[in-house]
Amino acid sequence: MFKRRLQQYFLAGLLTWLPLVITVWVLVWLLGMLDGLFTGVLSFVARFVPAAEALSRWVHGIPGIGVLTLGVVIFLTGLLVTNIVGQWLVRQWDGLFTRIPVFRSIYSSVKQLSDTLFAGGGKAFSKVLLVQYPMADSWSVGFLTGPATGDIAVKLPGEHISVYVPTAPNPTSGFMLIVRKSDVIELEMSVDEALKYVISMGVVISPEAAEKANQQGHLPPVTS
Repeated sequence: MFKRRLQQYFLAGLLTWLPLVITVWVLVWLLGMLDGLFTGVLSFVARFVPAAEALSRWVHGIPGIGVLTLGVVIFLTGLLVTNIVGQWLVRQWDGLFTRIPVFRSIYSSVKQLSDTLFAGGGKAFSKVLLVQYPMADSWSVGFLTGPATGDIAVKLPGEHISVYVPTAPNPTSGFMLIVRKSDVIELEMSVDEALKYVISMGVVISPEAAEKANQQGHLPPVTS
């Protein structure tokens, strides 16, 4: 009995500290990677521009300089490309990369994906759906990406939609399905809640959803 309580206390303490430790570790790793990348680029430039050597030594010991520089570069880039001159430069930039063999296929795919996800007010995933995948009566969480269009809409009878079904626990990979609109179930949860649900492999659910499901008898009562 005493040994079991010790195990419970240890597990409770571990579950309390583990998310914080992993979060801090990931942030520190990311911070160090960006700082190392920035100082490495600056050191390379200093080989050809002697005036940059003093700057390289000065910023080498400043933590977070890489993140700050990256944020400034992204902001200035956005400021540049939102005017006519910047848009013209972006078109030239895209035209250059799309003429490079092998590189162009990767660049074009990533650009189309990023434009889809971040353009249009961030509504690439407009609704959370349940789809029967990978077999009938086996349901998966999916995200509505839009209606089926073009030749696909012409060849398929009825109204169809495009649905992205992410894999767990890594939602950046998944499957794009074209399904009949009448065969999906629209959920009330938000996209953020659905992503947390997928990443946690069904463990994390919002308190509101858990309360509603418990009232409807879909979840067993929680026991101590």
